[in-house]
Amino acid sequence: MGWVAIKMLAGDRTKFFGLIFGVSFAAFMMSQQVSVFIGIVRRSASQIVDVRDAPIWVMDSRIRHLDEVPGLPATDLTRVRSVPGVDWAVPFHKGQGLAKLANGESRSVVVMGLDDATLVGAPVEMLAGELADLHKPDAVIIDKAGYEYMWPSEAKSLAREGYRLNRTFEINDRRAIVVGVCRASSPFVTLPLLYTRFSQSSRYTPERNAMNFVLARAKPGENEQEVCRRIQEATGRLALTREQFFWKTIHYFLASTGIPVNFGITIALGFLVGVAIAGQTFYLFVVENLKQFGSLKAMGVRDSKIVGMVLLQGLVVGFAGYCIGVGLSAGFFTMTNTMTHLAGLYLRGEAMVGVAGAVAAIILFATFVSVRRLLVLEPAIVFRG
Repeated sequence: MGWVAIKMLAGDRTKFFGLIFGVSFAAFMMSQQVSVFIGIVRRSASQIVDVRDAPIWVMDSRIRHLDEVPGLPATDLTRVRSVPGVDWAVPFHKGQGLAKLANGESRSVVVMGLDDATLVGAPVEMLAGELADLHKPDAVIIDKAGYEYMWPSEAKSLAREGYRLNRTFEINDRRAIVVGVCRASSPFVTLPLLYTRFSQSSRYTPERNAMNFVLARAKPGENEQEVCRRIQEATGRLALTREQFFWKTIHYFLASTGIPVNFGITIALGFLVGVAIAGQTFYLFVVENLKQFGSLKAMGVRDSKIVGMVLLQGLVVGFAGYCIGVGLSAGFFTMTNTMTHLAGLYLRGEAMVGVAGAVAAIILFATFVSVRRLLVLEPAIVFRG
């Protein structure tokens, strides 16, 4: 009976391809938009993820997310270091400055100040230059996307000519020399990321308290969350593990911005379009094949077999539509992964799983609407004119 169901389904090619198109469109829209949504939201905490060598972040207790960073007094660094269970602690600065290029143009930049001695929080992958060059006077390392943003005329020739190092510009009227280019996770706001020494960062973004965070590590064998609790009791500051701070920032952007609503509307529309096209087309397909189903009933085929045939037809349509839609989404991200402003966006495994569930719901709805008509079908319809 399964082969008969497939032959019936493929017999009307217009409706067959219409069904697949509806499911494919829904799968593409949902998988693509869910993946983009996850990627953009993760960007809000990308600079937390990039600091891989410090599992504990200490900050002002009123902070709500990564970009809301009031300064801490220098004495907090000593207090954190004195907490039992802390292996080491270093200062970390994050601020924003205004860069003035040689041609007179200005660019807003994010300045990351790393501990002078250890360079904790430094980028992991260097594309040009050496990390040790940060110890040179006025040295900064810029991320790849930031380099192309500040000098867009060179973006097309980078593969051939490479990056121009030792070029000079100003940040808040202070000289900065590009000694390296790194690969960093894309930030939520597309501003260049500049890494420099902590002592140098206070010149680029002068503030009363230059230290925004204290980065720390627990001693071997110590529980990180327990060490965070001790730090909070001893200093009165908020101490979080990297994962806790990551989700704290994510939750802020989910609750305080319109991003979830905007993407949710698009994802819901994709689902509703799939339901509408697949439901209506599948129902019309069953209606036009009532005589064939009636013939099967007249030959003694039970209702359970008929339902099984319809479910098989729905399964074939759902599987084909899902594969095509997710494949198109994967192709989209493959074609755009070389674009700097879309870096870090890719087809997410959780999106594929969620879309598979949504497609299953679409097919179940379409088959349910159609099966109701078949269950009350009288075999005598075959003998009517």
